[in-house]
This record gives sequence, structure tokens and C-alpha cells, in this order.
Amino acid sequence: MTVTAAPQSSTRPAIAAILAISAAVTLFLFWLIYVHPASATSAQYAFLPALNAILNGLSATSLLIGYTFIRSRNIKAHRAAMITAFGFSTLFLVSYILHHALHGDVRYPAHAALRSVYLPLLASHIILAIVALPMVLVTFFFSLSGRFPQHRKVARYTFPLWLYVSVTGVITYVMLRLAQGQ
Repeated sequence: MTVTAAPQSSTRPAIAAILAISAAVTLFLFWLIYVHPASATSAQYAFLPALNAILNGLSATSLLIGYTFIRSRNIKAHRAAMITAFGFSTLFLVSYILHHALHGDVRYPAHAALRSVYLPLLASHIILAIVALPMVLVTFFFSLSGRFPQHRKVARYTFPLWLYVSVTGVITYVMLRLAQGQ
């Protein structure tokens, strides 16, 4: 008697849901930043941009740690590091939404030094963050559902994008603060 493995269910519904959620989050953020009037009545939450940069930095650090673990085939430690990176990125997103809901968009000073470097860096950060969000979720879906061959294929592209977005988040924060004289 031959035993065959049960076919894995289709990933299409899960990936469609991930894409729909990612699109909804992206549209909400665009609305929040560019349409919604910010209250900007309190400096009580002025720490949020610094917190966002710290969370991005912690996410980048966790990603690099996770990468070193998987290269040494320490899957358990890799998984813990990647879940930690995901947690930091999730906290970042919540903090980012809160900051923009309260304070709106912060613009780089028109005549500040390095504006010609800052704006393209920020644009690449934003565009790649939009691309990275569903990729991170799909990569996690494949891992958590035991689809490791698909996980490895997608993670090859997700990792550098996610790392780039995390690192450039810190860099843009520092550049903006320096340009504002803080």
C-alpha cells in the first residue's frame, strides 16, 4: 500500500487576503498623511519619530541576526529573530500611524543641505515599504504554514527589501532631524 502526502491547499486565498490587507493599509496611510487633518495640538507625543527610528533600527538588527542564524542553519534561532523583527516592525507601524494621526506630515526644509539626497532616499524608502509589506506577510505565511521551499524563494527578495526599508527609515529620520536643527 502506497501512502501519498495530502495535497497542500491552495495558497491563493491567503495571498489574495495578504494583498488586500496590504493595499488597505497603504491606502489608509496615504489618506492619513495627505488627506486627514492632523490635530497637532500637543507636543505630548513628540517622542514618536525617535521611537519609530529606534523600532526600525531594532528591526534591522533583528533581521541581520536572523540572517546569520539561517546561514549557520540554526532554524529555531532564525525563527525567533525573524518573529522579533516582525514584532518591531509591527510596533513601528502602530507608532507611525499614531504619529501621523496626531501630527501629520513633516516636511524637509526647502533650503536645507542634502535635500537632493533626502528626497530620493525617502521616495525609495516609501515605494519599497509598500512593496515589502505584502512580501513580509507572504514570507511569514509560507514559513508558518510549513511551505519552506516557497518561503526560501520569497525570503531571498523579502530580506534585502525589508532590511533596506528598516535602515533607510533610520537614515531619513536622522537626516530630517539634522535639517531641522535638532
